[in-house]
Amino acid sequence: MQTYLIMTVLGGDRPGLVRSLADTVERHGGNWLESRMARLAGQFAGIVRIECPAASADALLRELQTPGIAGLTIQAARESVGETPHRRTLHVEVVGNDRPGIVRELTAAVAGAGGNVEELTTGLESAPMSGHPMFRAKGVISIPENAEPSVLTAAIETLGGDLTVDVTV
Repeated sequence: MQTYLIMTVLGGDRPGLVRSLADTVERHGGNWLESRMARLAGQFAGIVRIECPAASADALLRELQTPGIAGLTIQAARESVGETPHRRTLHVEVVGNDRPGIVRELTAAVAGAGGNVEELTTGLESAPMSGHPMFRAKGVISIPENAEPSVLTAAIETLGGDLTVDVTV
């Protein structure tokens, strides 16, 4: 029987870090299923989903967490699979002038429209002509199967006239 683990990984970035993590998973008979990883301000941050034999899950978690791979903090949870309601997936891109609180406003608008953030990447870039900081968010949002994408678009557009919103089903 297989067990599924979701792990968050955080630590100072260095060459070979992901390899060390993958080696540990493999030593315990685990299979790396999916992950999202990034380097932010010199730190490595990731989320990883693995499967491993139920008999080796506890040993794998012990090795990863205490003392773990040098310099990494790893949190893990066993995946609980439940009945998930049918939802539609939308790809969303939002661009506008940066301001404090914009991520809070954006995620509140998504939640208010019945959406759930499945994946979100945000960043700043310079505006082409002025060089002012521009906020850009790209993500995947799920909405109830019977909901209209236009409701999500309208909710985000109410955040300000300077935002452009592109929603793709």
